[in-house]
Amino acid sequence: MTKTLKILTAQLNPIVGDIDGNLELARAALKEGAEKGADLVVFAEMLILGYPPEDLVLKPSAVEDCMEAVRKLASETAERPACIIGSPWQDDGLFNSIIYCEDGRISARYDKQELPNYGVFDEQRLFEKGRSPACVVELKGVKIGLAICEDVWFERVPKAAKEAGADLLIVPNGSPWRRSIHAERAEAFDRWSGLDLPYLFVNQVGGQDELVFDGGSYATNSTHGERCGLIGQFEAGTELTEFDIEAKRFILKDRGCRLDHDGWHMEYRAATLALGDYVNKNRFPGVVIGLSGGIDSALTAAIAVDALGPERVWCVMMPSKYTSSESLEDAKLCAGMLGVRYDIINIAPGVSAMDEMLGDAFAETQPDTTEENIQSRLRGVTLMALSNKFGHMVVTTGNKSEMAVGYATLYGDMCGGYNPLKDFYKTEVFALSRWRNEHHPKGALGPAGEVIPERIITKPPSAELRADQKDEDSLPPYDTLDDILRGLVDNEEDIRDIMARGHDEATVKRIEHLLYLAEYKRRQAPPGAKVGGKNFGRDRRYPITNRFRDD
Repeated sequence: MTKTLKILTAQLNPIVGDIDGNLELARAALKEGAEKGADLVVFAEMLILGYPPEDLVLKPSAVEDCMEAVRKLASETAERPACIIGSPWQDDGLFNSIIYCEDGRISARYDKQELPNYGVFDEQRLFEKGRSPACVVELKGVKIGLAICEDVWFERVPKAAKEAGADLLIVPNGSPWRRSIHAERAEAFDRWSGLDLPYLFVNQVGGQDELVFDGGSYATNSTHGERCGLIGQFEAGTELTEFDIEAKRFILKDRGCRLDHDGWHMEYRAATLALGDYVNKNRFPGVVIGLSGGIDSALTAAIAVDALGPERVWCVMMPSKYTSSESLEDAKLCAGMLGVRYDIINIAPGVSAMDEMLGDAFAETQPDTTEENIQSRLRGVTLMALSNKFGHMVVTTGNKSEMAVGYATLYGDMCGGYNPLKDFYKTEVFALSRWRNEHHPKGALGPAGEVIPERIITKPPSAELRADQKDEDSLPPYDTLDDILRGLVDNEEDIRDIMARGHDEATVKRIEHLLYLAEYKRRQAPPGAKVGGKNFGRDRRYPITNRFRDD
């Protein structure tokens, strides 16, 4: 009979700061490992505190509680499998560590070497770099090298583990998802595939503020392209894998290997998980959404229903005298398709009251965006009143294109606790809406079939804040706008490079000006999950006071 090392991969969804709760998640997995005959249970990076901890990890009592939790877990390995678990650790410096526990004690600790300090990461301001690139432990005759996330994006740590005699590399991760992540991981990890070092990639799953983690844990004997997926993406779970002790190879199953999906399915599931976890982890009973009859609010409502179920989503139409009959019909139809509570609260009396209240101050002036913004802000006040009275969190509905150029009203349609569309450009909103009508995502709590009326997708977008208003009265067509914005935001392109793709110079400069001008609005916008290459907030942080323009 083949002698094997049995490893239980635990792909869990921790809550940042819930040290006791995260310890219970680990305990349950350790118990399961014992029941399944595992020799080793592996958890993700920083599992005990949750990732990313941000400045919470600078609080000494939080770190002390994490260390004590790990000691408690280690004591349980006397009667249960060994385990590898992530936690902050204070020991003549603060480290991002993984701790190896066996036989009722802590027997080794590895401190992260490569501390990412780009994009959404700022670990260099929080942790000290580990002092040794190699940490090898032995279990059942297998020499196991340890590494953490960013360590394997470079060759140094895997090479050091191999040189120290490792037969197997185990890599706990806190690796956030974005649409390019699998290609990025493949390119990075394949740089050291020539070491002939099998490895186990174990990742966190779940939403954490602006980040969402896909899990996607896998085992491989060589290259990223030959990986065997274990639990899947965007779901918590465990999987038992066997490592052949003599052959020094994983015994990979042909059946049950889950390949990573690409495209709208993963993007939709990322947005859904991010919103659902934000609402649930912050203990809101449900959400309230202003359903306008437009595509952004319709897609937002669909995501909310798929994340939380229709019984926890409350949609409110707030018409004014400029709201079209089509919008009223479309909003009602959309709410019916989704099965949510739907109410109409007319803001016209509030607009009239504001007109009367400001009448003397606005005398001898002409109506302009001021009056338009009053309508938007009355809607924000209405939704916040419902939120305060009944406890539901307001979900805002603006897309990345609008956030980029400031086509949104502070304390109006930007009002809310979370924005599922914050990192989706408008053209992506259209594509994602069509995709959802044609597919029922895995794990979705909403209905199958069409959930966004076709007319919502096909009619020209409008804020309906004045008569016959269309978005393209103020902005270029969205195909044009989004291409310019991708150049300016995602790629930091010179405007000459953008113009070389056929865009008018005046248009490009105007969009650049609007982009810089709207920074103050974005600083006050609610969080939303990162799905693309560079999101507003954690990735892109420009000065508010800024006179630079690319000439």
